[in-house]
Amino acid sequence: MVNMINEPLKFLGASISGKFVIRAFQVIGIPITINVVEKFWVRSASHLISSHFISSHRYNHTDRKFRKQLIMGLFKVDGWDLKTENVAYYDAKSAKGQEKKKEQKEKRKEQKKQQNELKNLKHQPEPAQEDVPQKKRKTKDSSSSSTSSVPAPKIERKLTPLQQKMMAKLTGSRFRWINEQLYTISSEDALKMIKEQPQLFDEYHDGFKSQVESWPENPVDVFVEEIRQRSKRPVNAPGGLPGLKNKQIVIADMGCGEAQLALDINKYFAQIDKRSKPNHRKSHVVHSFDLKKANDLITVADIKNVPLPDNSCTIVVFCLALMGTNFLDFIKEAYRLLAPRGELWIAEIKSRFADGKGEEFVEALKLLGFFHKKTDNENKMFTRFEFFKPPQEIIEERRAKLERKHKFIETENEREALEDKRLKESEGKWLLKPCIYKRR
Repeated sequence: MVNMINEPLKFLGASISGKFVIRAFQVIGIPITINVVEKFWVRSASHLISSHFISSHRYNHTDRKFRKQLIMGLFKVDGWDLKTENVAYYDAKSAKGQEKKKEQKEKRKEQKKQQNELKNLKHQPEPAQEDVPQKKRKTKDSSSSSTSSVPAPKIERKLTPLQQKMMAKLTGSRFRWINEQLYTISSEDALKMIKEQPQLFDEYHDGFKSQVESWPENPVDVFVEEIRQRSKRPVNAPGGLPGLKNKQIVIADMGCGEAQLALDINKYFAQIDKRSKPNHRKSHVVHSFDLKKANDLITVADIKNVPLPDNSCTIVVFCLALMGTNFLDFIKEAYRLLAPRGELWIAEIKSRFADGKGEEFVEALKLLGFFHKKTDNENKMFTRFEFFKPPQEIIEERRAKLERKHKFIETENEREALEDKRLKESEGKWLLKPCIYKRR
């Protein structure tokens, strides 16, 4: 009982003990016992005081303002005085609901703001030339200062997580659309499209790099490693890299993208040349061709007709580059470029081969004059092929062998049948399926 009486009661924002309540009633002449306090302790102290006080003095219960003044007068003590006309009661449940509504409103407002920012970001105008800030700089010859225009600094907007997510979706959709266009039109139309809209080239390769990052292996890295291993042997030796008569290695990277193959190969040969004696260094050249000049290493060209002479290359590479509907024209161009015993390296997505292994593809390239060296199916994402251009003596020997077996005419008929089939329907529809991503 003593503990309950001495325990403070939270009332009107202040701590009030039971003894104080008893003393308050005694001052105004109303007898009250400890049992009464114990009985009504858990109830509102204002109800306890007002019910006894007002009923004893027969004041009007409807006069709430006067009743509050009487009640508040009971709590006037030295050093603590509640002077207010209105007593506010805190409703925790109602306050929590209002706070939740406020948070939801702020969240909706923020989302709307982010969407507007994203729209403005896509249509952000470039600053006018006259708006570019100018700065003064001193020359060495004179102390007079002159103003010169300075390029406006590139403003990098930091995107919110929601904006980043939306931009990723837009970028992915854009990449799939460009990819489908490049696979379903001829190389001539593709070159025209990129010349008219050069930004499509950059958008495509940004999306392509994102795709390749999830692959277990990049085919460009595989080709670079092949060159590293075979360069340890002498040029034109068994197991070594093919070269011209002067032992120069000439590589043509068809559909090079950003010329990563040339960058890696040049870097590798620069490193080994530092450690090699002058007479042991390997001479090499890498020609890179694509639809846009992304850097100084690239020559813009339709890869069915590149500006290089006949028999001028020792290796021609198509790294995921047989994209046009007329890709067999690219193979014919590779045959023209290659010197005798020169090699054709191809890497293509596995899903493009109707038979799953690329056997029909290999037979088609044989009909175009290439000899098949090997097929590598170890990678999960792409298949790698190696062919070579036979020298004239091997071609004559092969022809004589077929004539003896009465199969030369059959081979010629197969070549004619291949060309007739191409005229009726492009090889992009039956020999290699276009690599088109599923629509989401």
